[in-house]
Amino acid sequence: MDAAAGQSLYPLHRCKTIHLVRHAQGIHNVEGEKDHKAYMSEEFFDAHITPLGWQQVDNLRNHVHATGLSKRIDLVITSPLLRTMQTAVGVFGAEGYADGIDIPPLLVANAGNSGHPAISSLNCPPFIAVELCRERLGVHPCDKRRSISEYKTLFPAIDFSLMESDADILWKPDNREEIEELAARGMKFINWLWTRKEKEIAVVTHSSFLLFTLSSFGNDCHPSVKSEICRPFANCELRSLVLVDRSMIGSDSSTTNYPGKIPCGPDHPSDDADGKHPGMGAPK
Repeated sequence: MDAAAGQSLYPLHRCKTIHLVRHAQGIHNVEGEKDHKAYMSEEFFDAHITPLGWQQVDNLRNHVHATGLSKRIDLVITSPLLRTMQTAVGVFGAEGYADGIDIPPLLVANAGNSGHPAISSLNCPPFIAVELCRERLGVHPCDKRRSISEYKTLFPAIDFSLMESDADILWKPDNREEIEELAARGMKFINWLWTRKEKEIAVVTHSSFLLFTLSSFGNDCHPSVKSEICRPFANCELRSLVLVDRSMIGSDSSTTNYPGKIPCGPDHPSDDADGKHPGMGAPK
């Protein structure tokens, strides 16, 4: 029986579960749907999420708590833009922050003119900002980030140590990142995930980044599965996927495998009278 055409088996330690989230509705989304030229407006520089976007965040937050997902996530990775970080801390952060708690908040009150109260980092997974999972770069001011120095005052508990420059040197006013470049950046990000020890990771990012990164996957699946992987994301949609290392990118050993045969001794199966069972040597 050939199982290759249907199901597949992979060692658990060569898999990661990633929960991909597109940011909540941003002010640029509202105007851009009316007129695509609005994306060129400086008014939407580093666009923040809307009041409806915060409702979407609350809805997703309720979902991840109701399903128990909030207790399983080891790490939250976010694009270093205002709308993604607001979404990330709103969904996966703790309850409201109170003065006197000796830990930094994930979000200070009214960050990004949100009118939103502060959000605590108490008993939360670590949050880290990663440049690789930003939106398509260039031309559109909504996709340009602020300085890291400014972000640190708004999101004190997010780790920005992987950011290579304070200013945004990747966004260019007259050069839009090619789709092929974006897809290659997405694959670089996926490969980077294998350098992380965490096994269950939430990634809060952007529509184009998700669309063109995921389009590289699912070609060996049924068309309906490929479609499920690659369809565009709605605002504040969460989609859980299993990432499989089939090329030995990862180097971690299993934490759950057990070698067996302790103490040593003959343990050939009953149908192996001649000691020729696959994977077995001759009886000793």
